[in-house]
Amino acid sequence: MKIAVICANGKAGQLITKEALNRGLDVTAVVRGENKSAAKDVIVKDLFDLTADDLTGFDAVVDAFGAWTPDTIPQISEAAEKLCDILSGSDTRLLIVGGAGSLYVNPEHTLTVADGADFPDAFKPLAAAHDTALKALRSRNDVKWTYISPAGDFRADGERTGRYILGGEELVLNSKGESVISYADYAVAMVDEIVGGNNIQKRISVVSE
Repeated sequence: MKIAVICANGKAGQLITKEALNRGLDVTAVVRGENKSAAKDVIVKDLFDLTADDLTGFDAVVDAFGAWTPDTIPQISEAAEKLCDILSGSDTRLLIVGGAGSLYVNPEHTLTVADGADFPDAFKPLAAAHDTALKALRSRNDVKWTYISPAGDFRADGERTGRYILGGEELVLNSKGESVISYADYAVAMVDEIVGGNNIQKRISVVSE
């Protein structure tokens, strides 16, 4: 299976690349500068400069774009839209590293994590950008997308256990009553979905056991 990991130099991108390589997938890193991932095959190009020709021949493309500043946060949804437009009508699947803020916290799906009174104001712009991206994806029937939300506490330096609980649209807590997952275990879930392809045009979520 041939996949491309866009923004493979990021923390999530590097771990997804490593996980995929360890499982024998053919991985190409897409990076803007010097490749810092474990991939040997590399495309050096800005995400927003990519063309359909760049991503032809891949079974799956991972959007691991991350943004944290006020100027770049809006690019989260722009990146997803760009990749959707490139992959429109193709058989190449698009898997997106999503956010937890848009997960629902009630059965009626009218309230989200980001709507909570204790949700930090500092994270609201980021949650809104991820929500915008997800809403746009839901309107696309021309792309084989999958949006994967992490748990609320997404730990960059957490250990890899290789185990996780797969959820759907609602926030799921683990056996300790926590919403937490490491980047490494998120990468396990991402590669499982790449290989399995069981959730086309769906949002799924993952939390540690």
